[in-house]
This record gives sequence, structure tokens and C-alpha cells, in this order.
Amino acid sequence: MHIGRVVGTVVATRKDERLIGCKLMITQPLNVEEKPIGEALITVDTVGAGIGELVIYTVGTAARYAADKLQSPIDASIVGIIDNIDIYKELISSDHENMK
Repeated sequence: MHIGRVVGTVVATRKDERLIGCKLMITQPLNVEEKPIGEALITVDTVGAGIGELVIYTVGTAARYAADKLQSPIDASIVGIIDNIDIYKELISSDHENMK
């Protein structure tokens, strides 16, 4: 699973019939410091996320399972809305220091 922020919506009047009824959102991947990483992607919203919300998304086969559409061309799905993230930065930096 990954952290992202919903930054937009996609409306496609013509699409694969297996995507009919799916709410499509543009999700920007984030690192643990909530800074953007990589390209934004189109995700299927399974939880009712809104613009600006911090979300958990999954990719690949897990995304199709989350949307309950195993035969659909879904590569990424939003599976949770994040209320709070607690990061213990000293644990991250100490692990990083041990890797040197």
C-alpha cells in the first residue's frame, strides 16, 4: 500500500465497459513526509475520498480486488482515507545510519 493525496477527478464518458460505475480520481503519490514523489496516477475510488484528502492506495492485482472487479483494467485503487500519520523520525534516521 502507498500514501497519496487526491488532487483531481477524471470524467470519461467513453471507457471500457468494466469501468462503468467507477469513480476515477487523480492521486499524487507521497513519501512519509507528505512530499510528492513520482507522477500522479488515476485511481479507482472505493471509499468515497474527496479532493485534497490523504489516502491509502494500492496497485496491481490488489487494486482490482479492492474494487471487486477482477476482470477490469484497474491498476490502482484508493482503499482508505488517512486521518492521522505518526512518524518516529528518530527510528527512520537511525535505520538509515546503520545502513552506511
